[in-house]
Amino acid sequence: MSTNFQASALRAIIVRKRTEYERKSGAGPVPRERDMEMKMKTDYGLMKMQLESLSEGVEWDITILSNASALLWDSLEDINWAGFYIMRNGRLELGPFQGKTACTVIEAGKGVCGTAVLEDRTQLVPDVHFFPGHIACDSASNSEIVVPLHRNGEVYGVIDIDSPFKERFTEDDRQGLETFAAALETIIA
Repeated sequence: MSTNFQASALRAIIVRKRTEYERKSGAGPVPRERDMEMKMKTDYGLMKMQLESLSEGVEWDITILSNASALLWDSLEDINWAGFYIMRNGRLELGPFQGKTACTVIEAGKGVCGTAVLEDRTQLVPDVHFFPGHIACDSASNSEIVVPLHRNGEVYGVIDIDSPFKERFTEDDRQGLETFAAALETIIA
C-alpha cells in the first residue's frame, strides 16, 4: 500500500470521526466558514490512480463501479450520496452507490441526472431547490454534481454526487470529477 494512499485514507478517517463526534456530542458541526478554511483539497489525481489500480484485471462493470463509488464516498468531504446511474432502455437505472436508498429509475431529461444525459454535459448545481424539475431522492441534499459517462460514443451513465451543503461543489470538483470520469470511461471501454 502506497504512502499517499495511506495518508489519504487516514485523512478521510479523521474527518469522518470528527464529524461523528460532533454529531454524537451535540456540539454541532464546525461553522461552515471555518470548515471551508480547514477543508483539505480533494486529490483527484490520487483518486484516479486508486481507481486504475483497483480496476486492473477486472472485467465486470459492476465491480469497477462499486469500487469507484466507494472511492468517491471515502475521498470527498461533505457529501451524503455518491454513485452511478446507468443507461438502460433509454432511461437511467440505479447502479452501485454509497449513501441512503435512492431513486431507482430516472427518465432522460428529468432532474439533474436526466438533464446531464439529455445535454451530455456536467451539471454543477449549487442549490438543487432552484433546479427546475429537481428530483428529491433525499430531502437532505442541497447541492449536486452529475458527470456523464460514455462508452462507444454514447452516454453510458452518470456519476451523481449529492451534498447536504449548498454550494458544496466547485469548478475544481467539476474538473477533477471529469478527469475521474474520463479514466473510468477508459477502464470500462
